[in-house]
Amino acid sequence: MSKYVIGVDFGTDSCRALIVNALTGEEVASSVKSYRRWGEGLYCDPAKNQYRQHPLDYTEAMEEAIKEAISMAPSGIAGEIEGIGFDTTGSTPVLTDADGTPLSLLDEFSDNPNAMFILWKDHTAIEEADEINRLAKKWHTDYTAYEGAIYSSEWVWAKALHILREDEIIRKAAYSWVEHCDWIPAILTGKTKPETMFRSRCAAGHKAMWHPSWDGLPPEEFLTELDPLLAGFRSRLFSETYTSDTLVGHLTPEWAFRLGLSTKVAVAVGAFDCHMGAVGAQITPNTLVKVIGTSTCDIMVTPYDEIGKNLIPGICGQVDGSVVPDMVGLEAGQSAFGDLFAWFRQMLAWPLRNILPESDLADKKVKQQLIENIMDNILPFLSEEAQKIPVTESAIVATDWLNGRRTPDANQRLKATIMGLSLGSTPPMVFRALVEAAAFGAKAIADRFMENGVDILEVVAIGGISHKSPFVMQVLADVMGMPVKVARPSQCCALGAAMFGALAAGIHENTSTAQQAMGQGFSKTYYPDNSAHNVYMNLYLKYCQLVEFTESAYNNNLNDSL
Repeated sequence: MSKYVIGVDFGTDSCRALIVNALTGEEVASSVKSYRRWGEGLYCDPAKNQYRQHPLDYTEAMEEAIKEAISMAPSGIAGEIEGIGFDTTGSTPVLTDADGTPLSLLDEFSDNPNAMFILWKDHTAIEEADEINRLAKKWHTDYTAYEGAIYSSEWVWAKALHILREDEIIRKAAYSWVEHCDWIPAILTGKTKPETMFRSRCAAGHKAMWHPSWDGLPPEEFLTELDPLLAGFRSRLFSETYTSDTLVGHLTPEWAFRLGLSTKVAVAVGAFDCHMGAVGAQITPNTLVKVIGTSTCDIMVTPYDEIGKNLIPGICGQVDGSVVPDMVGLEAGQSAFGDLFAWFRQMLAWPLRNILPESDLADKKVKQQLIENIMDNILPFLSEEAQKIPVTESAIVATDWLNGRRTPDANQRLKATIMGLSLGSTPPMVFRALVEAAAFGAKAIADRFMENGVDILEVVAIGGISHKSPFVMQVLADVMGMPVKVARPSQCCALGAAMFGALAAGIHENTSTAQQAMGQGFSKTYYPDNSAHNVYMNLYLKYCQLVEFTESAYNNNLNDSL
């Protein structure tokens, strides 16, 4: 017997659709479609840390991916699909009108970056995040308490306020805001009104300062004290939130037609990619799931009686039901992981991209082929050479803050540092130091959990790097000093979304039974080398000293400028 569901994963660059047999976990078909406008670099300004995405990129890529996946599946399967679930990056909000329509879908704002979805890695709202933190610490209630007690510029209130301040035209048109993971189920079911839209517990709890102990979102007086421009927004938002096993509704006739599906398809509440990825990787208590891509997101779950009233400082939140219903979800992460290596590749390739095209020694086609071939091989070759370098205590040491620090203790102003360079330093040596920096940043997060009473018994890795880079994964295991298991599915986030689609459709009773039926286990385990781990612990002390020095220098610099 078969019961089919779809999991849709909206990543940073593309949308993935996965058709799964909900009774066995068998992957029937999948498709990945890139965001066209994003690929052209529209609405973004990296020099300003501005990263925006047009909602049509999401809907067009989703429609294309789902239809292509269906075309690749056995004939007639479209009529047998019973549920669909969604995950997105986050916090990725957009300002809307009174109908819940993103302003960028209105003709007058169709090319205005401030009307777009503000991607998770957009850091234009650093000042606003600082203001939220200062106000929260002197208010009678710290509304950041369940978000690690430090609000980030990557999160919704800071981003929304920044846009309202920056763009008067948008400010006059803005009625409310919505997260990407809430908007997709809303449009597919026709339930788009901001006040009644089904809002994700995951998104609201981790990024919007939502908590039931203060009746949902921060009160009006807090928001207007922050800035009068926020007046009225709370009443045009929500009080209730929902876990991702909740049924939002069923596909509207319009969307059923567009996707080639039935109006009987159940639509689940959305959530963030890393949280659903952890579910797809069969997360259990005391397991740290690392979603490793351009950045990382570290996810854990813990029973109520183990976490109690303990608040873990400096993480990205602890939220009841944000990962697995009936457990507290814990989130941390690094603002750059794969991006560290991508940056270094771009640095090394600068002459290739800027000098070779001007050369007269080859024709245009040959030059382009050379550029593409070398770009494809830079990181694999660096990994091969870096792996030959022995672990030594005198090695180059770097911090992993090229995109600021997400956790522990969010600070997006921080910049990366590197020490130990000499005239004998080579690109493979620097690359190895960057890999080790990423692993040291991961260990700092794990230490923060364990220092606050959350034991970690195993590490599970998902995401592209976990499957493609044995060198990076072995360094991670050596630094962490514990085995790192790689989840078998190549699309764990989409699989987790599919599991929640199955729950919304009533195919499975709870998350545990869905994981048991649909989980696919692990493809490989990296075991730590004890001798390397011992050396790395000494290097980790140097990393911690560099962290302290860098942050102290930054703080002194900041104080001098005030």
